[in-house]
Amino acid sequence: MSGRPSPREDELRFFATLPRPCPYLEDRSAVSIFADPQTRFSMTLYAQLARYGFRRSGNDLYVPACPDCSECIPVRLSVAQFLPSRSQRRVWRRNRDLDWEMRWPRDCEDLFPLYRDYLRARHPGGGMDEPSVTDYRQFLDSDWSDTRFLVGSLSGRALVVAVTDIMHNALSAVYTFYDTSQPERSPGTLAVLQQIELAKSTHRAWLYLGYWIADSKKMGYKNRFRPLQGYRDGRWREIAAGR
Repeated sequence: MSGRPSPREDELRFFATLPRPCPYLEDRSAVSIFADPQTRFSMTLYAQLARYGFRRSGNDLYVPACPDCSECIPVRLSVAQFLPSRSQRRVWRRNRDLDWEMRWPRDCEDLFPLYRDYLRARHPGGGMDEPSVTDYRQFLDSDWSDTRFLVGSLSGRALVVAVTDIMHNALSAVYTFYDTSQPERSPGTLAVLQQIELAKSTHRAWLYLGYWIADSKKMGYKNRFRPLQGYRDGRWREIAAGR
């Protein structure tokens, strides 16, 4: 990698993708804007773009930019103000038997079978359900990000993995995969609760939760973490409960 400094956000070039079927809303197309992939990214630049709703996928930073739709809303949680609901406290108690550890991505190849089985169960026939180990690494990690795998295990067997990027003043929930045979554990909710605990213990102010669509059942769990902020019209503002 060259020794030239990372560019400022106002020096970046951006590129739009061609329209493709939206993975969340039927009969709609999706367009994303990517920061120039030739850019020498850094965690500082990543944090700057995250404030405008950008997310990481592998080495890329992107944001939805659909010309006829604005349903994808970047959301984040104020860690200091978060108060768990009754149901979230039940999830926490239900999973007290799990042991948690934070691992480097390079040491997580043993988690690939769990990732593969999760995709097969949750995304059958969608083109994601037969990943290779290379796909797994390239999607979840990057050459420049500060990424950790938060792994919840029972008797040495991993049940839930929350892939998390660590910024100076925030965490970003990149992706979660888990054992789908134990839905009673509410592993998606559990992963976010564990990331909140990590953010608190490391004095981070925010947890970025990706994109939220009000009409998407897959994303409904995000609006149960309060207070939730969404980025719209150039600013972050609180999203009303029940939206």
